[in-house]
This record gives sequence, structure tokens and C-alpha cells, in this order.
Amino acid sequence: MKKSIHPDYHIIKVEMTDGSSFETRSTWGSEGDVLKLEIDPKSHSAWTGGKQKILDKGRVSKFNKKFQSFRSEKKN
Repeated sequence: MKKSIHPDYHIIKVEMTDGSSFETRSTWGSEGDVLKLEIDPKSHSAWTGGKQKILDKGRVSKFNKKFQSFRSEKKN
């Protein structure tokens, strides 16, 4: 392998949102830096199964209003 083309691989500390932490090896930052997570598997709804909120700022209602005349009539 060629020398000096690979990133520096060193030990960093990762802090979770609940205050817990662990050490791992990474190319992020420099030796001894602390990576503070804003989201993690213990608190984020994608991992915990919590209900996710969809924010569309009215795009769906705007679409429905624009194309309401194209709706087909329901036949019983």
C-alpha cells in the first residue's frame, strides 16, 4: 500500500444524548476528541418505534385542492 494516502485512524469518545459514552476508532476529528450525538438509537423514534410526524407545510392539501376536479366518482 502507498504510504501517507490513508486518513488518520485514531480513538475518539462518543457521547449519547442520555449522557452515556463509549470509545471507538474513527477518522473523524483527532485523537481524544468527543463526538456528541444529537440523536441516537435510545431516543430517536426511528429506532424506538414512536410515531413519526409528517410535516408537509400544506403540500398535500394544496395538491388535493389543485387536482380535486380529476377525482373519479365512487360508484356503488
